[in-house]
Amino acid sequence: MGFDQSKKISVLGLLLGFLFFFIFLWNVLPSSKQKIKVNGDSVAIDSNFTHLWTAPSDWRMMYLDSTEKDLVLYGKELIAHTSDYLGPRGSVKAISNGMNCQNCHLDAGTKPWGNNYFAVQANYPKFRERSGTKENQIKRVNDCFQRSLNGKGLDSTSREMKAILAYIKWVGQDVEKKKTPKGSGIFKLKGLKRACDPMKGKEVYMAKCQSCHQVDGQGVLAENKKSYTYPPLWGANSYNIGAGLYRISNFAGFVKYNMPLGVKYDSPQLTDEEAWDVAAFVNSMPRPSKDLSADWPRRRGKPFDHPFGPYDDPYSEQQHKYGPYKPIKDFYKK
Repeated sequence: MGFDQSKKISVLGLLLGFLFFFIFLWNVLPSSKQKIKVNGDSVAIDSNFTHLWTAPSDWRMMYLDSTEKDLVLYGKELIAHTSDYLGPRGSVKAISNGMNCQNCHLDAGTKPWGNNYFAVQANYPKFRERSGTKENQIKRVNDCFQRSLNGKGLDSTSREMKAILAYIKWVGQDVEKKKTPKGSGIFKLKGLKRACDPMKGKEVYMAKCQSCHQVDGQGVLAENKKSYTYPPLWGANSYNIGAGLYRISNFAGFVKYNMPLGVKYDSPQLTDEEAWDVAAFVNSMPRPSKDLSADWPRRRGKPFDHPFGPYDDPYSEQQHKYGPYKPIKDFYKK
């Protein structure tokens, strides 16, 4: 009887311990309603930057069979070091410009707010306004090769395509179907009231970006001469005008919480204005062209900052590219 009583007390103590532990976590973990002190002022914590989704840990690959594991790891390698395999001097094929997928999809597509792949597996196939069709992941991957890497698409049956798809599936395996977890893709910055200013952006670039991407924006080649340590931001070897980052809102959201290199969402170095302006500067510079005549077949489906007409609104290509964007957005709310 004494033993049973002791056992009950132990279990009760354990339960109370768990209760106090969870109460502790509830009080110390940040939430959107909590506030922190910054220079003596009370500032609300932005819920966009708390409890963000994370990719599966690599140790979980031990549960995959050897064939699947090898394919996932090869896919990760292709994302991180694309040009070594598929660049101008690639060991498999020469079909891209020398940049790596990881230059835009940071940490091999696993960094929160770093243009990651968290939501891809859960949301494809899906309808996309840019093509006006329901797209699968093969189409989406090849769009990146043809636009961001200014190259050619992969054969849909190739080992490389299968590996990339296996890796994207791995990254998004825990995401519920049709859900987009917090921290997916690129953060959407609040727009400026004024137009973005490329000249102000040039000043930001010279102060915060040129040490890596160089004064001429051509980046730094890696020692193996197959890829870039720091990618070119404009010019013949950069992304073309059909890439997602050619939209200033995407570029601004990307650099705000990821650049200069090493910056995380919880410690940005650029103000919102600096992010918008440097995006305007970079995307004002020359880069490869692309036939976009088949893009955005429904005019009203074009994003507010798509810089090529025709439009269903009265605003110029100049305003669509650099802003101010509010009048354009308001027009389509009518």
